[in-house]
Amino acid sequence: MTLRTAIGAMNQRMGDEESGSDKNGFERFRQSHQKVSVERSQPTCLVVEDDRTMRHLVMNYLEEHGIRTISASGREEVAGLLAREEPSLVILDLRLGQEDGLDLLREIRSHSDIPVIITTGHRRDEIDRVVGLELGADDYITKPFGLRELLARIRAVLRRREAGQAAVQRDPERGRCRFGGWELDRRIRRLSDSSGIPVALTKGEYALLIAFLDAPQRPLSREHLLQATRIHEDVFDRSIDVQVLRLRRKLETDPNAPRVILTERGVGYVFALPVEPL
Repeated sequence: MTLRTAIGAMNQRMGDEESGSDKNGFERFRQSHQKVSVERSQPTCLVVEDDRTMRHLVMNYLEEHGIRTISASGREEVAGLLAREEPSLVILDLRLGQEDGLDLLREIRSHSDIPVIITTGHRRDEIDRVVGLELGADDYITKPFGLRELLARIRAVLRRREAGQAAVQRDPERGRCRFGGWELDRRIRRLSDSSGIPVALTKGEYALLIAFLDAPQRPLSREHLLQATRIHEDVFDRSIDVQVLRLRRKLETDPNAPRVILTERGVGYVFALPVEPL
């Protein structure tokens, strides 16, 4: 059974509770998660792990340290838990038996910016870590890992999340902006085109766009942009030119003749459009 099929079946069973809504589980989660308050005193962590022993070990440890936990052993359970429980963070094992955790990460990230920490098995999984970070994971940890380190990473990710939300609240005019026919809402990390249609961005593309929007119509060096978009320094060191090319494909009418992100010879790049706060 595919994740989409499982979500559809789950939605049908929950139809009465949802007052006839035909939104799938991830869409309900996207809407509800935007309403989650930062005042929640006890964070909730969704542990997605197919190894029962490991799952219970992680859950028990986190519970002992003030983090409420819920769990899933595979993709079929995740959408409903996200919609019903509104967790603060997801710990996602990339090796879910015969299932691909990267596909699940892609599905989660297409509907929400909930923090995700991915877990991988061995050094040979480095490509999975890189792809996972590019798909929008906030951090990773390699098995076998210490539970104290996992807890520290969870707390660090949650602190960054809360700091970002607090910054938007202190400086609300930085929440939304418009450039050209595009509109960005930083509070929900949502980029929309001139027709209001959302355009998905990877974590790297989003970080690069923010770096440009914070300094529009000013030349920015490759070193500056690389530092601004680096997700995890010891694995993510891809050329900034590749990231710019990917972002151009999202923003430009003709990426081969760019008018939004221009190359500044000998320096780096410049975001050519004015940015209007909303």
